Amino acid sequence: MNPLSIARRPRSPFIRSERSVRDIMRDVLMALVPGALVALWLYGSGVVFQIGLAAASALITEAALLALRGRPVRATLQDHSALLTGILLGLSLPPLAPWWVPVTGAFLAMTFGKQVYGGLGQNPFNPAMVGYAMLIISFPREMTLWSGTFGDSPSFSTSLTALLTSPDESWWDSIARATPLTLLHDGLKTTMAKGLPLPDPALTASILINLAYLTGGCFLVFRQALDYRIPLAMLIVLLAGHMTLQTFGGGLLGSLQQLFLGSTMLGAFFIATDPVTAANTPRGRWVYGAGIGAFTLLIRSYGNYPDGIAFAVLLMNFAAPSLDALTRPKAYGHS
Repeated sequence: MNPLSIARRPRSPFIRSERSVRDIMRDVLMALVPGALVALWLYGSGVVFQIGLAAASALITEAALLALRGRPVRATLQDHSALLTGILLGLSLPPLAPWWVPVTGAFLAMTFGKQVYGGLGQNPFNPAMVGYAMLIISFPREMTLWSGTFGDSPSFSTSLTALLTSPDESWWDSIARATPLTLLHDGLKTTMAKGLPLPDPALTASILINLAYLTGGCFLVFRQALDYRIPLAMLIVLLAGHMTLQTFGGGLLGSLQQLFLGSTMLGAFFIATDPVTAANTPRGRWVYGAGIGAFTLLIRSYGNYPDGIAFAVLLMNFAAPSLDALTRPKAYGHS
């Protein structure tokens, strides 16, 4: 046999994907467009400021850390993973948060959520959620500055003022609005038990933005850029849990509506499905998604934070390696 023909043969593993990391990241970025546009419509130009600052800070931080480590900078940045982390973080932040909030969050995400472990593929935790969790624990006031509904979003000058300056308390009180999840969390469950609904504009805005992220998530499933098992398991457990609470607690907001509050769809399709930090086996992904749904329900109902998806994802990131080990498919030919 010709030794040259042997040398040209493909080496293991023989199952190869024609899609690169860059291709998958590009699909995810495209799928985020509907949600970003709806957020811009609802909350004003502050959304653009948060996304821009977070994305730029993530790219700069990763470039600086790669240079310090002596790793190739340009090739790594071109996989779009740092850009996606920054955009996901920016979309998770309140539109009126000061400029240093997205900058700090992106720095923490890229440093302690990614590069400290060796970079893409080696990080055990979702980088965007690492940054978000650190921000909401350290700066709880700045992380609640949501505003606007239909036709009531802050103007460009108002958003810029909030971004660059530190207005007094009365200014914030006149601009900031409570989200539906915050209203639920802050003791209005007894009010809703009497049949009084949440404010229609706030509830409608939350449903619309979650529908936009659901549309993007369905696009990713169609493109096979994510596994449907994780978001489906998460949403089923979240729905079943809310139905249980509604049955025994009485008077809570409709269970289906609960799936469209806060960052539910963004978390289900864009954050929980991170291929690096999620479980990899088919059965493991069912359990992983179900765990995120269960922890989210518990934190929303009994924790100190209105929306617990970030903490739920990080908790299940801990469990992902064990889930892979416990649910590993048997090799063909083995009993």
